[in-house]
Amino acid sequence: MCRGYFLLITQHAPIFAPNLFMRYMKWIGLVAVILLVVSCFLAWVIITSKNIVVSGVDSTGTNFGKPGYAHFVLSFFFIVFHLIPKLWAKRINLLIVALNIAWAIRNYFIIAMCREGDCPERQIGLWLVLLASVLMLIAALFPDIQLKEEKKV
Repeated sequence: MCRGYFLLITQHAPIFAPNLFMRYMKWIGLVAVILLVVSCFLAWVIITSKNIVVSGVDSTGTNFGKPGYAHFVLSFFFIVFHLIPKLWAKRINLLIVALNIAWAIRNYFIIAMCREGDCPERQIGLWLVLLASVLMLIAALFPDIQLKEEKKV
């Protein structure tokens, strides 16, 4: 009797429901893109010796360029391929997300690095860029796509 009760519980109340998890991946990816774009406008680091606030789109007084613009371009392509329900689009999206997370890690190490004994103060925008990039990676790794089953002859 105990064994039958256990089977009844596991059949009707699974602990991990993959279909439910996959259903929300499209929305998690879109929220991550919005978070990434917003965090590019926030402060990434503050260099106190020069009174400079560096963000993804404004790095005046430094030679960092505008690293947030690469995130904008990659986010655009992520949204396009994330909304196309084809397998080839999901595969291209993995490449785009890999480039995006590599760019975020590069920005973290280059911009937050100590130079000439002066260490900048890391701000919330830099951490949010990393978090949003990881969320985009998770959304791209688990797409909600229905594959056609091949018929066996």
